[in-house]
Amino acid sequence: MANVVIAGGGIGGLSAALACARAGATVKLYERAAVFSEVGAGIQLGPNAMRILYGWDLKDALSELLAFPSRVQFRNAVSGGVVGELPLGAAMERAYGAPYATIHRADLHGLLVKVLRQHGDVALNLGNAVNSVSQTEAKVTAHLTDGQHPQADVLVAADGAWSALRQQLLHDGKPLPTGHLAYRAMIEQRTLPKVLQTQQVTAWFGPKMHLVQYPVRGGSWMNVVCIVHGKVQGDMSDWDHSANAADLQRITQGSCEHLHDLIHAVGVWRLWPLSIRPPMRGAHEHFMGRVALLGDAAHPMVPYLAQGAAMAIEDAATLAQVLSAGGVFSAGDAALAQAPALVKAYANQRWQRNAQVQQRAIKNGEIYHLTGPLRLGRDLAMRVLGKSLLDQPWLYGGPKIAV
Repeated sequence: MANVVIAGGGIGGLSAALACARAGATVKLYERAAVFSEVGAGIQLGPNAMRILYGWDLKDALSELLAFPSRVQFRNAVSGGVVGELPLGAAMERAYGAPYATIHRADLHGLLVKVLRQHGDVALNLGNAVNSVSQTEAKVTAHLTDGQHPQADVLVAADGAWSALRQQLLHDGKPLPTGHLAYRAMIEQRTLPKVLQTQQVTAWFGPKMHLVQYPVRGGSWMNVVCIVHGKVQGDMSDWDHSANAADLQRITQGSCEHLHDLIHAVGVWRLWPLSIRPPMRGAHEHFMGRVALLGDAAHPMVPYLAQGAAMAIEDAATLAQVLSAGGVFSAGDAALAQAPALVKAYANQRWQRNAQVQQRAIKNGEIYHLTGPLRLGRDLAMRVLGKSLLDQPWLYGGPKIAV
């Protein structure tokens, strides 16, 4: 049986652990934090991610955690007017074979941890990070914080956007600041006036800002994220600070009444600066020998396409599929010797799609934050073209991954 070591216990690392274990691998995951305490707020899961999660037999467990928005609506943050809509719900499921859902990041993370702890071939090791790796023709070795050196047939670098393993392998520097700041909040819907409660995704576009709100936790809570232009001082790799609500209220003071009331109704905001890498330029950014880079370690994304978690989940499913099809999880030493070639095949399958999503997310951010006449042109195009502009079959319909 093949041995897989995973560096990082975020959603990408946990997804890789589950995908590989289900395919027949023995998995050891190492996470620097002493406890699993995934923070953050809500995430959106398009049908491309939901098909995989359902394929991992998580449908019943997820049903208690997900919300299923009825539609995504785009509105002008200044006038309040609706400029476009895309039906979700049953229409999305009919078109793509799975629903469009939203979930709190901590809830998805917690479910994956629970499932993995019940799996006999997975060991979750906390308070112990993979600091570096070394490779021979036959094995890859993880060098841990505690001085141990476990060997594996494949190692998955899922240690996030500020990946130490990426730096060791690719030497391509740190992510760069985008000049955008994300104010994030969670609020219980019953504490809001009825007019502010929602069971849909709403994206508000304003000059040099946008705000997205949607239900999570079965619709009982609302996730709110407002992205504005700005910078912070200090190390951005570990930035999660309380935000000054008055700062956001001042930045968005020209918003319509509904949006003004929503922003003022939120009591506590957290602040994250957004960082980025250029879109992937080739498969070489996804692997090195027996090491597969996965999720944000390979392709950190701005959140303007709501696909960061989904791409990590797709990476995980693809890696397990490629290794399994190559016999790594079931055959003998001859198949294990092919692991580097199979990791390269994984990289070749993933890099172009991830690059496309990165590029589209960057473009969306530019469109969302338009000012002046260009903003009016954007709104007109969305009104006229409607669903044909907003639906994205290339994204939600693929790829076809056996799980």
